[in-house]
Amino acid sequence: MNKRSILSHPAIRLDDVHLNLGQGRAEVHVLRGITLAVEDGESVAVLGPSGSGKSSLLMVMAGLERPTGGDIAIAGTRLGGLDEDALAAFRGKHAGIVFQSFHLIPTMTALENVAIPLELAQAAGRLDGAGIWERAARELDSVGLKQRVSHYPAELSGGEQQRVALARALATRPAILFADEPTGNLDGATGKQIIDLLFAAHEDRGTTLVLVTHDEALAKRCGRIIRMADGHITSDSASKRTSRVAAAS
Repeated sequence: MNKRSILSHPAIRLDDVHLNLGQGRAEVHVLRGITLAVEDGESVAVLGPSGSGKSSLLMVMAGLERPTGGDIAIAGTRLGGLDEDALAAFRGKHAGIVFQSFHLIPTMTALENVAIPLELAQAAGRLDGAGIWERAARELDSVGLKQRVSHYPAELSGGEQQRVALARALATRPAILFADEPTGNLDGATGKQIIDLLFAAHEDRGTTLVLVTHDEALAKRCGRIIRMADGHITSDSASKRTSRVAAAS
């Protein structure tokens, strides 16, 4: 975990966050007063059954969904104070996101897909344009796809497509990596490869990892497990793996 000053901000902070969808009789309370903080360099699993609100929690954490009430801050910046353009730019700088669906552009090669966030960062003045393609190629190499840079999504297996999506999420070297059921469309062996790559990025780069899952065994690979049901946090504790490591040290 990264060293922190006592005066620094958590990577993520939520204060009394609510999310309601729909209106009138059709209104659904998806998140009900969520308060939590995630520190820099933590690995946090959000665990719960379908409909518990875990994916919605990730969406509001990542700034992809505006909460109905409450405050969300990333590295001390309140997301509610940003307009849509500023929020998109802030998200592009600080967060990488991997979904269950790969969301690759079918008419672009693996290399071109990974380069998209780099080109956006360049256009926003956050990145020098020199070396964008080399950097995208390095990210593909880091997930074992050095020989697939010129392949289109339809020419790749599901596991390879998810690795492209992971390389794209990591391309701008974000401080936070959000992963929403990243192995949901993959077989067991391929899914394990993706998870190993996620945790390698977390450990090697010091990236804060927030992982949404319904898989108990996968959740235990994280240092902390947040359990959800019916839009509430029902428990928030260190995983048994972390507890064993602490006891042994």
